[in-house]
Amino acid sequence: MRVRRIFQASGRFRLAQKCSNTRSMSAPPSAPRLPLSGLKLVELGHYIAAPFATRLLADLGAEVIKVEPPGGDPVRGWGSNINGNAVWFSVHGRNKLSVTLDLKKPDDRAKLIALLRRADGLIENFRAGYLERVGLGPDVLHGENPRLVIGRISGYGQDGPYKDKPAFGAIGEAMGGLRHLTGHPGEQGLPPPRCGVSISDDLAGIYCALAVVSACWAVKGDPNAKGRVVDVDLVSSVFSLMEGMLPEYGLFGWVRQPQGAAIKTAAPTNTYPCADGKWLCVAGNSDLIFRRLMAAIGRPELADAPRFATNGLRCDNVAELDAAIAAWTRTKPAAEAEAILEAAEVPCSRLYDMADCANDPHFRERGWVMEVADPLLGQVLHPAAPFRFDGVTPQDVVRWPGPAAGAHNDHVFKELLAEVKEKQA
Repeated sequence: MRVRRIFQASGRFRLAQKCSNTRSMSAPPSAPRLPLSGLKLVELGHYIAAPFATRLLADLGAEVIKVEPPGGDPVRGWGSNINGNAVWFSVHGRNKLSVTLDLKKPDDRAKLIALLRRADGLIENFRAGYLERVGLGPDVLHGENPRLVIGRISGYGQDGPYKDKPAFGAIGEAMGGLRHLTGHPGEQGLPPPRCGVSISDDLAGIYCALAVVSACWAVKGDPNAKGRVVDVDLVSSVFSLMEGMLPEYGLFGWVRQPQGAAIKTAAPTNTYPCADGKWLCVAGNSDLIFRRLMAAIGRPELADAPRFATNGLRCDNVAELDAAIAAWTRTKPAAEAEAILEAAEVPCSRLYDMADCANDPHFRERGWVMEVADPLLGQVLHPAAPFRFDGVTPQDVVRWPGPAAGAHNDHVFKELLAEVKEKQA
C-alpha cells in the first residue's frame, strides 16, 4: 500500500498510510457544544472569499452545505495535490457538506431552492449581479424563503460604477490602499510585494461571516423579521484597515508612504538583521518597554535622552534608534538576541516560516497545529480555529476535513431534504 511522509511535532518524520479516496459519506458528526450549532447555511462559493467565510462559521458549529459544480470548486485545482486531491482543500473545505449541482439544469436548480427553503442563510461570491442574471436574485430567493439572510461578496460591491468589473484578491489589496504601503521607502524598480496570502479575500470572508451571523441573530429574535441582504466587497474590506490614514488625508492632506518593516505611528518597532542572516522583529513601543530595550542592548543612556522621551519624539528620531538596535542585533544570532530581549520582557520574535510554526512548543501546546486524519490525503496538519471556548477542544471544532466534491449528495438530497418533506407532511 502506498505510503507518504508526514511532518511531526518533534521535527522528525513518520510514515503514514494513505487512506482510500472516499467519495460518498454518511451523516457527519454533529457539533452540539459549539455556539452556532443548529444554524443552517448554504454556500454558493468558489475560490477563497465565500468559502473562507463559511469555513469560519462551520468551525463555529454551523451546518454548511457547499454547493459545487459537477467538476468541483476550481480552488481544488490550486496548489499541491495527492492523486488529484488538493492539500489546501483539506483545510478550506473542512466541516462542510459538499454537494454537486449543475444550476443550468432545472432539476438541480429545484434542489438548490429546496436547500435554501430550509436554510437560515446563503453566502456567495460571484460577480455582482450574477444571481439576478441566472434567475436566483434576492427577490426570487426571498419569495421561496422570506427569512433567508443572503451574504454577497464581490470585488467592488453590488452597486457603484465599478460593480461589473472583475476582481481577485490582489485587486482588493491594490485599490484598498494596502499594496501602496508594503514597499520600502525610496525603493525603485520593484513592485510593492503582496503579503503572501489572499488577505483581501480573507478579510471580506471574516466581515461577511460576522455580518451574516448578526443578521441571522436579528431574524431569529423576531418572528416577523424578513431576511436581509449583506453586501461585502474586497476593496472596502482592505480599505477599512487603513487606521488613521483617511482622516489624516481629509484634515491635513497627508498621504502615508511606504515604511518598509516599520510603522509611522510607533517607535522603535522594526525588523532587524542578525548575525546568522535571520531577522528579529522588535516592538519597543511603550515608554517602559523602550527603557528595558535600551538597557538590554547596552544603550541605557538613550532611554534618558530628551529626544527619545515620548513615542512622538522617538518617531521623529527613529533612524538613530533603528541604527542602534541593528548594530546590536548584527552581533548575535537571532535566537540569542531573541532570548536576551525576552528575558528583559521586550516583545520580539524571529520571523517564523511554516517549519518554525509547525514545531513551536507553544503552537503545539495550544493546539494551534493539529493532526487530522483525512480519507483523501492521509494524516494532515491543520491550523486550529483561532478562537477557543471553555469545554471545547480544538479537536471538537475540526470535525472532518474537506471532503471530495459531491461526497454528501446522498446524505443531503436523500436524508436532509426527506426530513423537510416529512415535517411538511
